[in-house]
Amino acid sequence: MKQERGFTLLEVLVATVIMAIAVSGLLANLSTSLRTGARLTDYDRAAQAGRAKMDELLLDLKAPRFQPLEGPLDSRITGWQNGGWRAEIRPWEMPPGAGPGSAVLDRVELEIWWVNGDNRRSFRLEGFRQGILRPEDAGAIAR
Repeated sequence: MKQERGFTLLEVLVATVIMAIAVSGLLANLSTSLRTGARLTDYDRAAQAGRAKMDELLLDLKAPRFQPLEGPLDSRITGWQNGGWRAEIRPWEMPPGAGPGSAVLDRVELEIWWVNGDNRRSFRLEGFRQGILRPEDAGAIAR
């Protein structure tokens, strides 16, 4: 009688366990990659929204200094149901003895924030613009 060659039940079980371990490791890595990709997508959306809002603030020379400015972000653009921005404009550099009408360098600080699940995330930007010191700004600087 000729003996057939094949795998024993023990060999098949060991191979199955090894494959199960490998597949579970791959699925765990895939899950981590998907979470990281979603988080990077959120930060990319924040960067795009931040650039657009920063451009708007840099061009708006009538925006008040020394006052917090804030508002919601359009959920159609960002995809977030709960998100917004907060900014403040302050003089960064002024010539000595600057008064109303003097040229100043303004610093614009902008924070983009959103809620993802239970976590509040934020992204900060800063920019600089040239401006003219207004009478109401000179009074705020003197304080």
